[in-house]
Amino acid sequence: MSKTNAELINRKSQAVARGVGLAHPHFIESAQNATLTDVEGREFIDFAGGIAVLNTGHLHPTVKAAVAEQLEKLTHTCFMVLGYEPYVEVCERINALTPGNYTKKSALFTTGAEAVENAIKVARAHTGRTGVIAFGAGYHGRTLATLALTGKVAPYSSGMGIMSGDVFRALYPCEMHGISTEDAIASIERIFKFDAEPSDIAAIILEPVQGEGGFYVAPKPFMAALRELCDKHGIVLIADEVQTGAGRTGTFFAMEQMGVSADITTFAKSIAGGFPLSGIVGKAEILDAIAPGGLGGTYGGSPIACAAALGVLQAFKEEDLLTRANTVGETLTSNLNQLSVDFPVIAEVRGLGAMIAMELLQDGKPAPELTAAVVAKARDKGLILLSCGLYGNVIRILVPLTVPDQQLQQGLDIIRDCFSELAG
Repeated sequence: MSKTNAELINRKSQAVARGVGLAHPHFIESAQNATLTDVEGREFIDFAGGIAVLNTGHLHPTVKAAVAEQLEKLTHTCFMVLGYEPYVEVCERINALTPGNYTKKSALFTTGAEAVENAIKVARAHTGRTGVIAFGAGYHGRTLATLALTGKVAPYSSGMGIMSGDVFRALYPCEMHGISTEDAIASIERIFKFDAEPSDIAAIILEPVQGEGGFYVAPKPFMAALRELCDKHGIVLIADEVQTGAGRTGTFFAMEQMGVSADITTFAKSIAGGFPLSGIVGKAEILDAIAPGGLGGTYGGSPIACAAALGVLQAFKEEDLLTRANTVGETLTSNLNQLSVDFPVIAEVRGLGAMIAMELLQDGKPAPELTAAVVAKARDKGLILLSCGLYGNVIRILVPLTVPDQQLQQGLDIIRDCFSELAG
């Protein structure tokens, strides 16, 4: 019996907790590369990518083959009980791909939030300190500990009270909104004067390109100053690359373009092409600060997810997807920059590689209503988009890197049509 989206939405409202939102009122039956098909047979171009999870597209054949092969061998032992080679191989490959001229080690988990929490655990164990500095508008997860790091209250921690302590908030540099590199570093120095001594701070964590915050790119001078500050005070620098990693920005990790290296890097999302896998990678002497048994999880680095990740890495190599990321990014940027000339409500087009967004302002103020209208209109025309930003006025594009050129342009044409109808 065929189902409708309306029927399934009604079932969701009856069975699923209200806090689990649904950005678009459609239920997907199948998907292939950058095409989604809902339960009513309607097709959509996917410019959301499951929130940056599908850099290799839906059901990439190399990833499917790797998973199918693993399914014939082993699905679970819990790596902490009995080991298996794919876990070790993923760690070896990630160690080699992560920037930094030092010996590296890794540990695998299931979600991005788990990776962030474990990065903080390691930093605390290594330094013997508890304080952490994060940045306004940053996003690091929805678990209780990561909510303390996430720099946006609504909707993530609304009604939940004050999050756990020992987290301090600094300013993230953003030229468009008048926050310079000097301002951002000064905000950290103010924390040292008003809230906690440098010797109280275990880690500074940031996204090299803020994801949920609005795709703001950290300037290289800021990253250099941050690295210098961390070195001066013995603070662990954590790069949260859950969204920027796995090739989205045109290098496998965005920090490769920042001129400095982090001490610990978190990764997740696209690393396993839709299967739940995350991890931390960093300096061996820091990662080894926790004794055996202090890191891990029942499903962390499952054989299936590790096989998928190895398939993703194979696809990146065979199809040169890092070059493709830059090509896709250039196409997006050139089209959206031209769109901003025709529609001045697009105040800025920005990003890195194929991680591209446009911020909408009306009369110099954030335009969340127009943003939501564009996202809804695009959906009506067969394109799935996502908004983001502290004020919900940024449209972000996370299209699979494997999207065919014709389909990529078709999606961009839909965006133009939406602006013509709503902002013309």
